[in-house]
Amino acid sequence: MTATPAARAPGYRPRRTLPLRVEARRQLRRRRTLVVAAILTLLPFVLVVAFAVGGDPGGRNNGRITLMDGATASGANFAATAVFVSAGFLLVVPVALFCGDTVASEASWASLRYLLAAPVPRARLLLSKLTVGLVFSAAAMLLLPLVALGVGTAAYGWGPLQLPTGGALPAGEAVARLAVVTGYVFVSQLVTAALAFWLSTVTDAPLGAVGGAVGLTIVGNVLDQVTALGSWREALPAHWQFSWVDALQPRLEWSGMIQGAAVSVSAALVLCALAFRGFGRKDVVS
Repeated sequence: MTATPAARAPGYRPRRTLPLRVEARRQLRRRRTLVVAAILTLLPFVLVVAFAVGGDPGGRNNGRITLMDGATASGANFAATAVFVSAGFLLVVPVALFCGDTVASEASWASLRYLLAAPVPRARLLLSKLTVGLVFSAAAMLLLPLVALGVGTAAYGWGPLQLPTGGALPAGEAVARLAVVTGYVFVSQLVTAALAFWLSTVTDAPLGAVGGAVGLTIVGNVLDQVTALGSWREALPAHWQFSWVDALQPRLEWSGMIQGAAVSVSAALVLCALAFRGFGRKDVVS
């Protein structure tokens, strides 16, 4: 017995519904995208002013030199410092915003059901929105170090990257290391992106999805400080969020970043699977 194909309009192809360029254009025109870009662009200028007003950006703690101590040594050092002060919280916000606001905002505007009636298959809709959200998140991750490198070079000159462990890396190699750092920061934020995206599929409140993802990320950071948890902390993505510091030493060390990437990607895949499974069965009324 052969199955009868479902009736569909002539020329209808599910894979061509809601093209990525359409979704990207919609997200690009939103005010919150411009606000995020403005904040990330202005931060390096704020840091330059802060260092100029405050003098020595670092200090010595029991003779130990930190990344902050060499912030004004060169443009590369300034870019690394900008990432360091932003990775714990500031860079979490655009990721949660771009991935958590995407589906919930459609529901809050009562336009989600019309998209599905277009008809856009549910899996296609989620895939388009998640892809665009991740692309915008990656752009945010890239924007900050690029602007910081340019601003830092203008303010402090183009030179080698002074390492906290001692020694220095030539400017060309320093740029490559900063690329590794930026890539790892993005990968480490995949779990936040997936968490925000999952919450976006279960709530009609965009602020609830974004705030929930940011809040749970903060909870993870707090739990990582509880030393009584011992080795259990290694299961927390927050435990590995600063493993990129291993790239700022004479010999690039990959082990911590590999473990951190594995934890983040594994958790992200589980959360994305929950999002697709739950949304596929959801009764969309808004």
